[in-house]
Amino acid sequence: MIKKVLVLCTGNSCRSIIAEALINSEFEGKIKAYSSGVAVSGRVNPNAKKILQSKHIWKDEYHSKAIDTVMHIPFDLVITVCENASQTCPVFPGNTPIIHLGFNDPDGKDYGAFELCFEEIQNRLLSSLSSYSFDK
Repeated sequence: MIKKVLVLCTGNSCRSIIAEALINSEFEGKIKAYSSGVAVSGRVNPNAKKILQSKHIWKDEYHSKAIDTVMHIPFDLVITVCENASQTCPVFPGNTPIIHLGFNDPDGKDYGAFELCFEEIQNRLLSSLSSYSFDK
């Protein structure tokens, strides 16, 4: 059975979109990732899209969306990737586990910041998810 994971950020324009794409690429057939924001920006940062395209993991389905658009999905895990989302994360049905892995926000910075963010999410988040036990 495929596990469902939500990656939650503030604006859902950079970090959470990058994490969603990385999880879906790395764990295809095992984990389906979604992303959303608690104060959605309504856009994907062009540099976030560019880094995902350069790694050949961009999908046109990735877009910035508000948390209420995904609340109907029965998630197995919620991952917050910024402090604001961690502090304002809503309660999910069924006592869905929530873990926090904070990453620096590359928004407003040069492309190099997006490369660093991608690498950090790839290393830390994928490693944490690989060792996560969904059977808690």
